[in-house]
Amino acid sequence: MHMNPEAERVNTLLREDISKNVEPWIKWGPYVSERGWGTVREDYSANGDAWNYFPHDAARKRAYRRCEDGIAGISDRYQILLFAPAFWNGSDPILKERLFGLSPMQGNHGEDVKECYYYLDGTPSHSYLKYLYKYPQKPYPYDQLVQENQRRGPNDREYELIDTGIFDEDRYFDIFIEYGKDDPEDLCIQIEAINRGPDPAPLHILPHLWFRNRWAWGEQRKKEPTITLDHPKNAPFICLAADDRNETPPKMLFFEYRLGPTYLYASPQGTPLFTNNETNKEALWNEPNESPYVKDAFHRYLIQKETHAVNPQKKGTKAAIHYFFPSIEPGKSAVVQLRLTNKKKENPLKDVKEIIEKRKVEADLFYENIYPAKATEEEKAIQRQAFAGMIWNKQIYIYDVALWLSGDNPKSPPPESRQWIRNYHWRHISSLRILAMPDKWEYPWFAAWDLAFHTLSFSLIDLGFAKQQLWLLLFDQFQHPNGAIPAYEWEFSDVNPPVQAWAALKLFEYEKKKFGREDFSFFGEMLS
Repeated sequence: MHMNPEAERVNTLLREDISKNVEPWIKWGPYVSERGWGTVREDYSANGDAWNYFPHDAARKRAYRRCEDGIAGISDRYQILLFAPAFWNGSDPILKERLFGLSPMQGNHGEDVKECYYYLDGTPSHSYLKYLYKYPQKPYPYDQLVQENQRRGPNDREYELIDTGIFDEDRYFDIFIEYGKDDPEDLCIQIEAINRGPDPAPLHILPHLWFRNRWAWGEQRKKEPTITLDHPKNAPFICLAADDRNETPPKMLFFEYRLGPTYLYASPQGTPLFTNNETNKEALWNEPNESPYVKDAFHRYLIQKETHAVNPQKKGTKAAIHYFFPSIEPGKSAVVQLRLTNKKKENPLKDVKEIIEKRKVEADLFYENIYPAKATEEEKAIQRQAFAGMIWNKQIYIYDVALWLSGDNPKSPPPESRQWIRNYHWRHISSLRILAMPDKWEYPWFAAWDLAFHTLSFSLIDLGFAKQQLWLLLFDQFQHPNGAIPAYEWEFSDVNPPVQAWAALKLFEYEKKKFGREDFSFFGEMLS
């Protein structure tokens, strides 16, 4: 019997080597942003105004090129396939698929997320993850938040979601999303929504499974992956089968990366829905769509009652399972259990809760060996949740600057003016890396300054990952030939203090003090 399974997993995690395949325990993780809209990587405007070029209202209709988003989402290492839950309280104007927030032009103190959510727990190997989203039961006050924050000046405090009265009388759901891995590619999932209000309330839960769109951007469309209904007769579950074997694997790798068949098992009370992860050009620009089934199909099907929006043939590149709980009593909960795995299973849901609880116990054991010796229970809880925030904010950073500048399709190039707006000195940057980003909403992109400080926190729970993060920015995919380190995607050429060197020294000193090791090899890599 292993004395500390998570510590053993962390000790065997290797620094990622681009010439080798993916280390199994980190193949699936919380690599999904909570805001893909309004980022530089999705900006093809003539003036570099990323926020207005791709606003929140367009996100449900418009396929992303380099960054997917969701609430408490997970994906594989190269973000081929993603899973995330979505919700509808029966009164919101839109399906709640991603977090909402204000752009710099809308907020009186700049950009700001306007949601209540918490990263509760997580382990470095992602063997266990827990997230809390507080979802109001009344219509979400999108317009009110924008209008009141625009009315306020820089000397006024920000107008937050709780200020709108939306949580009065506790009329909201606490929605807990938990993941527990039975093995590296077998993820048990539980979504529990607890009614905190005084009256019964309805809730729709829609677990989503979808492929990032990697096929629609060039001069010629590439072959697409598929998600289909794989439902054995009389089976006590729903099964969605995702298959990427028909799709071109990612470039820039020294090995062929494919997931192969992947199955999402779910309790049988839901209704499977299918569409394609394609931009709704007709709704956005009055142009013909490539497919009648587009990205916002589930919003239109559920909220606008457009039954024709989903594919009756039960196939596509985006799918969801619709669960409707018409009346959740006060203090009671609705639970949905799922399993995302690369294995065919006869009874996949029987031990979901047991496996999640097992990984939770292992997480408890792991962190008991991390806490300071004299820490109080409250201090332990604070530290552990802080680590959860670090772990949940790992994200995949997909950015090929040369391709972004020149455009994917030579017949439809970006405006010439944007060639000189930002980052034209950084054409060598080509990233598919997992990076410790400042956060999943406001900064869903790496920042060299922040990353250096993140490594000191990560060193307490995963020293190998901390070292790797510092090393990556010195790799030729990032560091400029003149020696400069890219600052952040809004302007890679901005200047930062030499915090990488400082952080490398601190990691070296920490390892020597904690483990009695002097890793001069790492230090040499950082200084060479």
